[in-house]
Amino acid sequence: MDDKPLAGQAALITGGGGGIGRASASWLTRDGAAVVIMGRTEATLLDAKRAIHSFAGDDATVEVVVGDALDESQVRHAFQRAAALTDRLAIAVSVVGGGTMKPLLMFEPQDVMDDLERNILSAFLLIRNATPLMADGGGGSIVCISSDAATIPWPFLTLYNTAKAAVEGLVRGAALELAPLGIRVNAVRPGLVKTEATKDGLFANEPVMRRFLAEKPLGRTGVPDDIAAGVRYLAGPEAAWVTGQSIGIEGGNELTKAPYLEELVRKRFGDAAIDAALAGRIAAP
Repeated sequence: MDDKPLAGQAALITGGGGGIGRASASWLTRDGAAVVIMGRTEATLLDAKRAIHSFAGDDATVEVVVGDALDESQVRHAFQRAAALTDRLAIAVSVVGGGTMKPLLMFEPQDVMDDLERNILSAFLLIRNATPLMADGGGGSIVCISSDAATIPWPFLTLYNTAKAAVEGLVRGAALELAPLGIRVNAVRPGLVKTEATKDGLFANEPVMRRFLAEKPLGRTGVPDDIAAGVRYLAGPEAAWVTGQSIGIEGGNELTKAPYLEELVRKRFGDAAIDAALAGRIAAP
């Protein structure tokens, strides 16, 4: 008999090929869950599967589903694959998200919708399609990856601030509605985390990293396992009386402020465009 705390439970992680998704899957499988990781790129998912087996053991149950977390039919298919792994679909984790860094006045209406879809729609579709399966099994745990941007304003990331704050509103509302079904809904708010996707960008820019570290009371940026630990807690029996919450795992940055990164947007868009936006002018599309 398997005495691991998550034995017999199936999980789906959207955005499962990235650093946070991969680490979260590793922590869940190590403790006995059977996990499906979903993402858009098969090669990335297969790399993640190998890393998960390396962490959790060769006997860990990990399956790969290539799909788009913004396409409901593909999300539903991924849940069906996950539910088939065990008798109970009990865990769902929404990792898909992201934002665009530029002054607010440079956003076009479609840019706004793209940021909202990437963050809010991906979380909504996960919650919507996890719920019937979890209700049939007597309950479960849904975890959405938010950001410290949900609570502190980041210059030039206003739409990302908006989207992640909305994700946390969705989490609270869903937690209240779904509690009678035994379904808990929570979020984790990461700060800056070093992953394969970020290591050659912000993390390669030493002056910018010094600015980040100056706002981190604990003196370092994050790694995926920092976030996975929070996901594992919220997914498991230890958090059985926790719902509608968002746990900040961000080195204390919410106690200070976001760094001001004007030089990054100037480098990307040029001085003329940034000067115009900061002066309150809307450039012609």
